[in-house]
Amino acid sequence: MTFRGSHPPAGLGRRVVVRVEAVLGGPRRTRVILLFAAVLALNSADLGTVGAVAPQLKPAFDIRNTELGLLATVSAGVGAVAAVPMGVFADRVNRMRLLVASVTVWSVALGLGGFAPSYPWLLLSRLALGAAAAAAGPVLASLVGDLFPVGERARVYGWILSGEMVGAGFGLLVGSNISAALSWRYAFWMLGLIGLAVAVALHRMLDEPRRGGASRLPAQPTETGGARGGRDDRDRAVDPARSMVARHGVPSASDRVLHRNPADLPLWRAAWYLLSIPTFRSLIIASAVGYFFFAGLRTFGLVFVERHYGVGQASLTGYVLLVGVGGLVGAVLGGRVADGWLSRGRESARVLVPAVGYTAVAVLFAPALLTVHLFAALPLLVVAAAMLAAANPPLDAARLDIVTGRLWGRAESVRTLLRLSAEALAPLLFGVVADRLGGRGGGDRAAGLRDTFLIMLVPLLANGLIVLLASRTYPTDVATASASDRAVEALAPEVPR
Repeated sequence: MTFRGSHPPAGLGRRVVVRVEAVLGGPRRTRVILLFAAVLALNSADLGTVGAVAPQLKPAFDIRNTELGLLATVSAGVGAVAAVPMGVFADRVNRMRLLVASVTVWSVALGLGGFAPSYPWLLLSRLALGAAAAAAGPVLASLVGDLFPVGERARVYGWILSGEMVGAGFGLLVGSNISAALSWRYAFWMLGLIGLAVAVALHRMLDEPRRGGASRLPAQPTETGGARGGRDDRDRAVDPARSMVARHGVPSASDRVLHRNPADLPLWRAAWYLLSIPTFRSLIIASAVGYFFFAGLRTFGLVFVERHYGVGQASLTGYVLLVGVGGLVGAVLGGRVADGWLSRGRESARVLVPAVGYTAVAVLFAPALLTVHLFAALPLLVVAAAMLAAANPPLDAARLDIVTGRLWGRAESVRTLLRLSAEALAPLLFGVVADRLGGRGGGDRAAGLRDTFLIMLVPLLANGLIVLLASRTYPTDVATASASDRAVEALAPEVPR
């Protein structure tokens, strides 16, 4: 992969840039990580903005909560369907061109939504937006696998996934302020312009890497005296999970070792093969459940805090920022902890960290929901948000560990299909359950939402057990993916890299 970037600014700005590059492993890696994080931030910012401008959208188009929720549901639903062909494309075509095209279409669709004279127009723009956003998951998963050393994938995913947290906060806070000062249309237009800027940056600064890891970016020395981590580049290029599996003599599942080019597999055969991997099934279910809860929290969290704890609208911003920072820190630390454990010989670290995270979320959220004192609940909510976010980077890295590289795009499309379906269902299901339970709360306006959140913590608690059980199958599936890669590489020169 080649890069075309500008020189960092002088003075304080240059020192900040150099410091960030030292943390992320050099200027080339920094550009990739920040641009990939920006892609994920765009979609989160859009969802946050829809919630932020809801008070203006409802009277503008004379719609109710149902029609408002449909705006998020249709984009997620279309994205779930579109994720399947996007995964095929990610395994077969130029991924950077596909990513640039999808971000461009996303930005144009959002801009057109800002011109909507009617609700059907706005709804149609959300359909196009959801289809374009579906490319991000499969394409980024494939690119991360080819660009970053295997031993750092969870850590790198932590930085990239932090874009989701930053984007959600940006959309909620900035979108609400812009809509209040100008109009909801300007909030959409602003995001559309930012999206076009990201597409231009992707096109100008990044090129397609070679498949198979030939274009990986080891940490580079920086002006501050070297890359972080204390390990040289040769150590970083080693696959610690596969090395430990080989050292311990873990056998592969011979019936699942591929002996043909995965790129030639029909979609149904590829999906069937992926779902035959026990750890893959467990991890995509866990990811879907985690995002299901997050989608419900994102939709009803502010309403619950305002009603249950008696927080005024003016004070909400500070609390949202605090919880958001907790999520951001969790996303970064989750990847670092998993990779650290892995480097110290814990071969299932990328599975164990999410298991601990999901269990901790259920344990921490329950008392926070039951207390009516915000200052008692706030530390629990911040740590719970951190633990919820900490589960995602190791999960994403573990999925790459157990799937041959030539199926990464389609593997992520299967996961994205399930995840977006869960995200589309969550607002509706949370709302229905809350309405059914709301009548039992007496004078407590938030009783229905409180009980709904408590009920939805049960799947998260089960999630911890599901992922923990996956630690038993993870070593065998890592060994099988390694054997498949070796078998496919033996077909060269028939199989292009």
